[in-house]
Amino acid sequence: MVDSRTYEFEGTSPSIDDDAQVSGDAILVGDVEVAAEASVWPGVVLRGDVGPVRIGRGTHVGDNATLHAATLEERVMVGHGAVLNEATVETGALVGFNATLNTDATVGSGSIVAAGTVIPDEYAIPPESFVRGVPAEVTPLEETGIDPEAIFEEFSSGAYTDLARRHGDLFE
Repeated sequence: MVDSRTYEFEGTSPSIDDDAQVSGDAILVGDVEVAAEASVWPGVVLRGDVGPVRIGRGTHVGDNATLHAATLEERVMVGHGAVLNEATVETGALVGFNATLNTDATVGSGSIVAAGTVIPDEYAIPPESFVRGVPAEVTPLEETGIDPEAIFEEFSSGAYTDLARRHGDLFE
């Protein structure tokens, strides 16, 4: 049976782990890999044409996000409407709603990117940073009073994995 979510590009087709949840309303094109316990929600576009898209284990990509040739390591949360173009988000980072990560931007592990933030081309966010604004301004998390553990607990990857499984038909 043909998977209506996936499209081949120049001989390469997307790969979805059997233990991942990918909405029937998501679009995956070309060199895309979705690892176990990840979820890809409705309206998401993962386009692996000029470079691969990698969605790491336990990573969640929220509704209507667009990733073009981007890499999300393990336990990453990407909020609704975010746009990542040839960007990398390292393990345990959170990217807020409608944030934009431009070409060759990197978000360090354990960092939080606030909703609506715009990260310029080739910008490297250090690990454990809080990033906000247009253009992005970086503050070490330890200077913010933000408790990253509380944030990650609230948006827990495990809870999101369970939520995706509870949706049934949305992910079949």
